Amino acid sequence: MKIKTIIITLLFTILPLTSFAVSSGNKIYEGIDVSNWQGYIDYEQVKNDGVDIVYIKSSQGNNIVDTYFKINYNNAKANGLKVGFYHFLTARNEEEAVNQAEFFSSVISNTNPDCKLAMDFEVFGNLTVSEINSISKVFLEKVKEITGKEVIIYSDTFNANNVFGVELVQDYPLWIAEYGVEVPRETNWETWEGFQYTSRGEVSGIRGYIDRDKFTNQIFLEDNSQINPTGKPENYNHDTTYIVQAGNTLSGIALKYGTTVRELVIINNIKNPNLIYPGQEIKVPINGNIEEKTEYQTGHITYVVEKGDTLSELALRFNTTVQEIAMLNNIQNVNLIYIGEKIRIKN
Repeated sequence: MKIKTIIITLLFTILPLTSFAVSSGNKIYEGIDVSNWQGYIDYEQVKNDGVDIVYIKSSQGNNIVDTYFKINYNNAKANGLKVGFYHFLTARNEEEAVNQAEFFSSVISNTNPDCKLAMDFEVFGNLTVSEINSISKVFLEKVKEITGKEVIIYSDTFNANNVFGVELVQDYPLWIAEYGVEVPRETNWETWEGFQYTSRGEVSGIRGYIDRDKFTNQIFLEDNSQINPTGKPENYNHDTTYIVQAGNTLSGIALKYGTTVRELVIINNIKNPNLIYPGQEIKVPINGNIEEKTEYQTGHITYVVEKGDTLSELALRFNTTVQEIAMLNNIQNVNLIYIGEKIRIKN
């Protein structure tokens, strides 16, 4: 959920400087939004650092479940945080919107969200404004129908003003993203229930930068009971067990299954990633569509580490610093990267 810095900067000259949106509620809660990019999060520290609400990426597209979805949900709940979910929508027609709504609802079934379910629709391809609005409406209505829960639209200021139309504004509340301001400027929505104010926040228990948000009391669901199973087949991410063979390496297993060494290390509590042995059972997360696994990250590229690569060489190649790459990817040992590992780099 990253918004292009250059677009946000241009908005200062495009939008009125004197018109500001107001919060929809009478109480403000501190929040963050997270996905697999943050890796493992210590939610006890997050809670102790004053965070009240965490929005968790559950899914993307037609069949991708965020690899840290269940871990984030269980640990956030266990530490008393209020939880919401968001789906990264990639539909290009109404039929796909229905399919993704069913998929999203299936992924979050048997959970107890506290906050409205969020649609994150920000990469539109060649869609017209009319098509974007019809797809959004179909997705939101279907999610609400299946789950029985209220929904919300996540959007940057530009799209909230120029893309999402009156019908959506009337029916669905807004979680607005605008950086560099203390109060978001007014859009087609006069009020907001969520305000993402930076992508470079810092919170105890999370390595690297994190999106920071403010939420009003209106973000909470009226009914936070468990979402019932949808009956939709689970043809998306699941875990499998791989038996290590002679000559196997973690990097080779990660490449084979479209995951990363870092994920395998965390999921299996492996102390030394260079030491695995024949017969060892390795739990591996499986994706329904490996090619779609790379998350949209506006302003970044995803580089797959090759033999001989080092962070210092990559930093020189991409005109950045070792420290910046390490922070973006939660890398603790800058001298240790793995063949096949996906590394996010600013472009």
